[in-house]
Parts: sequence; structure tokens; C-alpha cells
Amino acid sequence: MTTALITGATSGIGKATAELFAKNKINLILCGRRKDKLIALQKELSTLVDVQILQFDVTNLIQVKNAFDSLKEKIELIDILINNAGGAHGLASFEQANFEDMDLMIDTNIKGLIYVSRLITPFMVQKKRGTIINISSIAGKESYPFGNVYSATKHAVDALTKGMRFDFNPYGIKVASINPGMVETEFSNVRFKGDEKRAKSVYDGIHPLLAQDIADAIYYMASRPSHVVISDLTILPVAQASAQVVNRNK
Repeated sequence: MTTALITGATSGIGKATAELFAKNKINLILCGRRKDKLIALQKELSTLVDVQILQFDVTNLIQVKNAFDSLKEKIELIDILINNAGGAHGLASFEQANFEDMDLMIDTNIKGLIYVSRLITPFMVQKKRGTIINISSIAGKESYPFGNVYSATKHAVDALTKGMRFDFNPYGIKVASINPGMVETEFSNVRFKGDEKRAKSVYDGIHPLLAQDIADAIYYMASRPSHVVISDLTILPVAQASAQVVNRNK
């Protein structure tokens, strides 16, 4: 059976992808920081497929290494890597941005993706097969006011995806990115540090994408025949024309 590793699997797009993969008989290695949620998801999906869980912070290389070493025999079998862990922290003009927020976005969105991918891809190279899907954002295609560092990190994901595609081309490894627009998950709650009113206002007057919409696209990308790769996919809600243009029907 196929085995997929998903980072940031405890909520939102990661959780929806795990649930869809399990329904399609893909064994899972689910990664996240919240052990209680990992255990709950493992219990939910273990009736369908084999589910392993790993608790670690993608920004901590030692934690990532130790987690993968603890499950090395399973890690070597990974066919699909979904680099989903990431997030936005704060929304401010650059000169007012919080240094901790900036560091966290750089560490999670860029370094976390690098750490996980660097430790898993040697096994894909050895097997000469595998699929890597990096979850980026419309912010990786265009910048927008007050999104400065977040947008920079997602532009980096776009560049990393292209660079990985070049490097892994000789080995038949598929490398892709998916770039969602406005998706109603925990994203805005995290960005606004638990301010639910402000987070909810992001989606006022529109029908945003749902986590399941992105999971459907990820599964489609991951399940193409061996000679096909959907290398770059941008998905927006109908109400959104770009990172900045949104039709709000109030």
C-alpha cells in the first residue's frame, strides 16, 4: 500500500487530507505539535488504514531527526510527502512587524519544510520514485499590503519547489505545489492570535474555500498516473480574483 507523511496534520488542510487519504486506503504518518489531536485522529482513521503519529515541532531539527529515527522503517517507505505545516503570524506594516512573528514564519514555512524534506527525500531518491506536494499560498505568487514576511516565506516555498523539481527530475520524483487563496481554517485565528472576531471578519461577505476543497485537489495531484505531475496549482474561491481583489456581497 501507498504511505503518505503529512505535516501539520492536526487541523485544517492537513487533517482533511489525512481523512481523504485514509478513505482511499493510503497508510499515514501524521505529524504535528498537539499530541492529543494526533491521538484522536489516529483513533479515528486506524479503522481504515495503518496510522502512525509523530509529535514534533518542524522548526526544531533535533526533534524532527529524533521523531523520524524513532520510526525509521516506516519513514523509508514513504511514497507521498505533504509539506503542510506552516502559518501566518501577525498582519502589520513591515516597520511595525513583530520580530518573533517574523522569525516564526521563517522557521516554520521555510526551514521546517527544508528539514522534513531533506530527511525524507534520500529514501525517495534511492527508490527512484515519490511525490512531494508543498502547500504554499496565493501569497507565494503575489505580495499584498502587510503580508510582507509571510509572502516572502511563501515565495521561498515556490522557489524551493522549483529547485527540488530540477534536482529530483533524474530520479522520477514528482514535485508540486498547491497555492490556495482564502481558506476558512485556523489560519486567521493563528494570524490574529486568537482574536476570533477579527479572524471571522476575513471571510465576511464571501464563500471561502474549505479545507476539504484543498484536500480534494491534493489527492487528485497525488493520485495521477506515474507519468503525470500537476506541478503547480492555484485555487481561489469564486469571490477572490487575486490576493487583494475580493468581491464581498454584504
